[in-house]
Amino acid sequence: MLGIIIGVASVITMLAIGQGAKTGIQSEISEMGVNLIMIQPGGNTQGGPGGVRQSAAEMETLKLADFESISKEARYLMSVSPIVNTTGQVISGANNKSTTIYGVNQDYLEINRFSIQDGDMFTDQDIQTAAKVCVIGKTVVDELFPNGENPIGQEIRFKQIPFQIVGVLKSKGFNSMGMDQDDRILAPYTTIQKRVLAITHLHSINASVVKEEYSEVAINEIADILRQNHKLKAEDEDDFTIRSMEEISSMMNTVMTMLTVLLASVAGISLLVGGIGIMNIMYVSVTERTREIGLRMSIGARGKDILAQFLIESILISVTGGAIGVLFGACVSALVNMVTPVSIQGWSVLLSFAVCTITGIFFGWYPAKKAADLDPIEAIRYE
Repeated sequence: MLGIIIGVASVITMLAIGQGAKTGIQSEISEMGVNLIMIQPGGNTQGGPGGVRQSAAEMETLKLADFESISKEARYLMSVSPIVNTTGQVISGANNKSTTIYGVNQDYLEINRFSIQDGDMFTDQDIQTAAKVCVIGKTVVDELFPNGENPIGQEIRFKQIPFQIVGVLKSKGFNSMGMDQDDRILAPYTTIQKRVLAITHLHSINASVVKEEYSEVAINEIADILRQNHKLKAEDEDDFTIRSMEEISSMMNTVMTMLTVLLASVAGISLLVGGIGIMNIMYVSVTERTREIGLRMSIGARGKDILAQFLIESILISVTGGAIGVLFGACVSALVNMVTPVSIQGWSVLLSFAVCTITGIFFGWYPAKKAADLDPIEAIRYE
């Protein structure tokens, strides 16, 4: 039974880990917004991550005019935000921290599922005047104001440029990829463009679709607007890339499903080994009980009675081992859950029981058939 117990426990635990990871990623994507669309400069690189690196000019194709056109002309978008960002040291008194500052507008909060906990978001007036104001995340607050003082109204310096804090973001914690979502500063995109980076282009544009089912239509509409703005001919390739969370979610689900199947397949080897163990034990049992089989057959037991006797014994061993394995797998999954989220699926338990029963029948049939085919006289004489 030990082989079956270990096999079933392994399958349940591996499937739980795989499903837990998949659920975590889906939750993370949902937290980012299932309606999210990301527009980035530059076309798709050939050959994946190791493909041809694009020139600086190709990475500066998104302009403020593109953002304004998308905001006005796109019919399926609910919110649109330009994004420019840079990383550097932020200082408050004697405290400092390395973080990323994002130049955005007010729609960024809704698109990326952020909310203000204290204070307010900067205003349209702040964007028009390129005001030196910002909203900071919880991690930045903890690092720059460790004594618990109120950050609202305080001044911080980013790359020697002073910013007044007008709001604090509600904490979102770490995402499934281990990235701290609270380690950020938000400021008007005009401020970052003019005062920090001295650029006229955008690093990206984020938008949210009215409804998830309109994602594909919205992407096509955005592509048409950008191609017209960039005066691209029919034969020209896009000088921008558009991705939706639906596309990313589908890709991640495929990857995690493959990983889960791989984990379950590796664990399934244990079940196979357990089944072979049952066959060996039953084979030995038939050999040891040859005289008993002969006696039973001599007083009227038929071949199918002997077959049923050993087959039922084999199934009971595997099913009992499966039940213990399920309990053991649940306990192991609970321990793993303390380290990383897991999700035990009901179908994995049913699948394990089904496999156990099939294992008992499949690997128990040969020894049982051998017992049923014994000659009664030869069986009684067997020493």
